[in-house]
Amino acid sequence: MAHEIEQFSDGTAAFASARTSAWHKLGTVTTDAMTAEEAMTTAYLAGWNVRKLGLSATELHPDAVENIEVPTHFASVRTNPKTGRTEALGVVGPDYTPVQNEEHAEFLNLLADESGAHFETAGSLKNGRQVFLTMKMPHGMTIGASDRTDLYIAAFNSHDGSSAFRVVVTPVRVVCANTQRAAINGAVSSYSVRHTSGARGRIAQAREALGLVWEYAAEFEKAAQRMVEAEMTLNELRTVVDRLWPEVKKDSPRATTNHEQRQGQIAHLFQHAATQDGIRGTRWAAYNALTEYANHEAPSHGRTPQEKAAARAERVISGAADALMERAFALTTV
Repeated sequence: MAHEIEQFSDGTAAFASARTSAWHKLGTVTTDAMTAEEAMTTAYLAGWNVRKLGLSATELHPDAVENIEVPTHFASVRTNPKTGRTEALGVVGPDYTPVQNEEHAEFLNLLADESGAHFETAGSLKNGRQVFLTMKMPHGMTIGASDRTDLYIAAFNSHDGSSAFRVVVTPVRVVCANTQRAAINGAVSSYSVRHTSGARGRIAQAREALGLVWEYAAEFEKAAQRMVEAEMTLNELRTVVDRLWPEVKKDSPRATTNHEQRQGQIAHLFQHAATQDGIRGTRWAAYNALTEYANHEAPSHGRTPQEKAAARAERVISGAADALMERAFALTTV
């Protein structure tokens, strides 16, 4: 899948990275850690002024042109940071309230003041429809004997109504669309805010909810370590699967087949997947097998492989499996 970083006609790109170049080699690499203001300016995220405009439809008649107002939907637009022209980003409902990139950065800036984190990456995806900013936390986490992992606070925003404003704590450094999906998928903590009239107030609440997020990460690390050290049998995992996906219609051949296939796929991940190397046969491995299945292996809607892949990606981005993964963690932790 492409990086989807926004690129401008003058050859520049809406992406900035502190010290380390991204795999796509686009955007600007700074020599030092960035402030919020530097991230916004360097990634061309400042001054968009995202706003709603009224929509209308046009119908051509033999002798006239009729304009029809669309009162229930609006165009979400921005001011292009290079040309200054107004550009459409998407179609949104009447309750949609834009969250400006400046508010996005200021939210993370407040967290940076308390945590000691610093800005790592910033960028625009899909021609401005999605925006990300990430900060690297001063302390990572270690799971197992020597698996040291950096942690990042990443905030994602959409300007086309496709997803909520979302903040996650993740081991993935976001540099493109692919890593954005991976970051959301691998999040150890997350908070979402819908784009409604109270969005700005709830973003302030999110800061409070995430105010101890680095302590939460430390607690998560301790829990994961206990799970690495605790064995789990395949039969125990099957019991967990039964609780997560109860077989409601036991007299239905299709439901029985789906249930058996799910059990088989999760068992295969638990016993043979490369992602289980070093943790195989543990409760941590069981939790990872369950989350890998929920996000990537579970059936998705779509006729073609491309449509199914897109549906799986949307499932990860929307957080549709978050509640299930929380239950999976509760059922496998010790």
